[in-house]
Formats: sequence, C-alpha cells, structure tokens
Amino acid sequence: MKIGFVGCGNISGIYLQNIGNMFKNIEVAGICDLVREKAEKQAETYGIKKIYKDMYELFADPEVDIVLNITRPYEHYGVTKAALLAGKHVYSEKPLGINMEEGRELVALAEEKGLYLGGAPDTFMGAGIQTARRLIDEGVIGKIVGANAHMLGRGPEGWHPDPEFFYKTGGGPMLDMGPYYTTCLVNLLGEAQSVAAYGRITFPQRVIGSQPHQGEIIDVEVDTFTTGAIRFTSGAIASLTVSFDTYAERSTFIEIYGENGSILVPDPNFFGGPVKLLVPGKGYEEVPLDPGYTANSRAIGLSDMADAIENGRFHRANYKQQLHVLEIMSAFAKSSRENAPVAIESRYERQPAVDPDKICGEYRN
Repeated sequence: MKIGFVGCGNISGIYLQNIGNMFKNIEVAGICDLVREKAEKQAETYGIKKIYKDMYELFADPEVDIVLNITRPYEHYGVTKAALLAGKHVYSEKPLGINMEEGRELVALAEEKGLYLGGAPDTFMGAGIQTARRLIDEGVIGKIVGANAHMLGRGPEGWHPDPEFFYKTGGGPMLDMGPYYTTCLVNLLGEAQSVAAYGRITFPQRVIGSQPHQGEIIDVEVDTFTTGAIRFTSGAIASLTVSFDTYAERSTFIEIYGENGSILVPDPNFFGGPVKLLVPGKGYEEVPLDPGYTANSRAIGLSDMADAIENGRFHRANYKQQLHVLEIMSAFAKSSRENAPVAIESRYERQPAVDPDKICGEYRN
C-alpha cells in the first residue's frame, strides 16, 4: 500500500528509512510540507520522486492509500480530519488530538466513513514490551498489584531545533512523552478506569539553548510537571510522573508489581531494551527477549494497519487505543484543575500480541 507523507520534520527520516525497506508491504507515494525546502531535502536524502505542493494535492492523488500525518501535535486534528473527509485512511503521530473533543470527532468521522484510523506510538509492538506482556499474561508474577512509571528530564529546549511547540497548548511532557508510557501501561495492564493527579508550571518561561533560535524566550502554556495515579479496571493502580523540570539519574522507568514478583520494563520510547524479572529470594535477572523487533522499527504500526486493511481485520495501533490513551492523559490535567478524581469513559480492549512472522511484510528484525 502507498503512503503519502504530510510533514517532513525530524521524525520523518526514520519513517522514510523504514517504509519500503524494513516493511515490504508499504511504500512511499510522495511527501509534502508547509516548508517546501524540508520536503525537498528529504526527497533528495531518501530518493523520493514525488513532492506535492500541499496536503490537498496529496489527498487528491488516487495512488495514496494511507495518509501519514506527522505534523506538529496541534495540527494533527486538522490534517487528519481533512484526510478522512477526502476518503483516505490515516495513520498519525501521537497524540490523536490535543483534547478529547478533537479525538472523539475524528473517531466518529472515521467510523462514519468506514476508514481506518490509527497511530503512534507503536513501540509497544517491539520485542521489549511484548516480552513483558507475555510474562504478565502467563502469570509469571501473579495478579498485578500496581505499577510505577516516570519520565523525568529538563525539557527539549537545549537540543531541539524548534522547541517552542513543546511548551504550547498540545505540548508539555504529558502529551509529548506520556503517550509512550500510557500506551505501554494499557497494553500491559488493560483498560483504565479513573485518574487522580496534580500538575504545575514550574518555570513560566524557558530559554532556547539550541540553534537556530538560541537565546529566544518561550512563554509556557502547559503543565511541565505532572504526577498522579491511574486505576485500572483490573484493580491495579499505577503511578505516573512526567516532567520537563527535573534532573534525575533514573530518568525513564516502568516497573510492574505482581503478587509473586516484579518486572522491569524497557524504556517505552524504544522497541527493544532489557526486560528484568524479580522473584522472591532473587534479585532482578534479565530475561531473554522474545523474537521480534528490537531496532528502531517506527512504522511497524503503520505496516500492521496496512496489513489489516488488506486482510479485513482490526489493527493494533488503532484509534480506540489512541482515544483511550488521550483520555487518560487529558484526565491528568482535568483532575489537577478540579482537584478530584476523573472517570475514564472510553472503552479499551487489547489486541492480540505481536507475531513478527505474520505482519509487516517480508522483513523481520
């Protein structure tokens, strides 16, 4: 199936590298960007033959089967909606939208038109998190009691070439990095039931330390330190903290606690990484990863969606998961504002575990 790119920013490179190379069931139809020079640069680097003048020309191309929306977060809604209205399936970078109103509208539109809608993150499909899921599903650590997860850092303004959007509506550590952690947690623990949380803006202004905007001031509009708890339908409770305000030695961390042991889960921003198992009387011991994807396999979710379209099944990185994750993340901000727990209304059901031999074309890492 042929993929049309809307957006040629930082993340586009790994998609262009993997599509048609790692995943043989998808190929690039063409690309576009509001800044044409970005599209031209990527076209030259990756040998792309077609550059569209804008996304509407891309939508009108009958060769495009799926639109890949890798614009900035606050643009996801508008691009995805326009693509769905044009009759195209859509796979979007995270998040689905910047609030639940946007997310619900996009889901309703896709369902009304009978189109596939899905998106990032797809790191949960890598061998790291899939191995942890198998251990949990097989009852190796017994019934799950709870989990602890955090992503701590000082923000992207020191290295990112255009970091302002991270601190505007639609940004912040929760909507930027939270999708990796919440998507991992629901894939391991299942449907979320409620959230109780607090958040704050620690530094009202940030100074850009990277070129080409070094020295410019960013006014912060979103919480940059958020912490709280997610109660799952199973009864498990997970604490989650995300921050652009902190220094920390263990900056990324997920630990799952069961009645009979615990599991250290790899950084959900990646596809591989070590899985460690703790059982009574022993310290943590590394578990061999199940066969699967360990390298940077971004676009595995897109490849799986293309396979699902062709074979009439539901895909793993699907819109129901995206909407559930968006609602969980939105509930953190709402709970903090209202100083009260927030119920999660969307329903969620995990899809089958990944079989790397049966999806994603001919290639297996």
